[in-house]
Amino acid sequence: MSGSLTFDSSSAAFFGGVRSAFMSVFFLVLAGTYVGLGALAHDFGLSIYWLTLSTMLVWAAPAQVILISGIGTGAALIEVALAITLSAIRLFPMVVALLPLVRTRDTRLRDLILPTHFTSVSMWVESLRLLPMLEPERRAAFCNGLSVGYMGAAIGFGFVGYYLAAGLPSLLAATLLFLTPLSFLISTARNARMMMDRLALGFGLVLGALLTILHVDFDLMWAGIGGGTLAYVIHRVREAAT
Repeated sequence: MSGSLTFDSSSAAFFGGVRSAFMSVFFLVLAGTYVGLGALAHDFGLSIYWLTLSTMLVWAAPAQVILISGIGTGAALIEVALAITLSAIRLFPMVVALLPLVRTRDTRLRDLILPTHFTSVSMWVESLRLLPMLEPERRAAFCNGLSVGYMGAAIGFGFVGYYLAAGLPSLLAATLLFLTPLSFLISTARNARMMMDRLALGFGLVLGALLTILHVDFDLMWAGIGGGTLAYVIHRVREAAT
């Protein structure tokens, strides 16, 4: 899409968001990811209704992998909750960046509840790309439609994966789950324009692999903190030197 997007009503903007979700590359990513998640939930003995509810409430595939694998392996609920909370922290900066685009002077607080809950990496990337083309008063409805389209795809393909689980090879299920981090990596690398962003991404990848090999707990969190801190320190040293 290019130029501008014009909708006559909030309902039209909502369905425009749904249509944009179906036309997005993230639709295909979510389809593959949730086929894998459905198979994973089946293998751990969780019901399809449990998977559907967790998709609606958690709405973050990496957090759902943590939830399913944690519960399936008998981990303590407090440990699972802590791991999911740490995983979800990454969404907070996305919400902070997105809400100024959605909010207008006349926007009510309750109108921001759904866009806030619906914020995911796929929705965030597409919203940042498409929202500047919309009239400000239609953006919240468009965001909600975009997310409903993505969530509908996730739930639907979760059913597909769940009932195909008996015939789905484990390697294929794992490969499908890898689509999500791979797509996020590509979109992040594409949008990283500052040297500090590229350094943080590179350091995070190296540290993440190293910590995983060493079986360090909370490897994702430490890789993010360590990679980001190293990149920031190098950035400040370069600024001081110039």
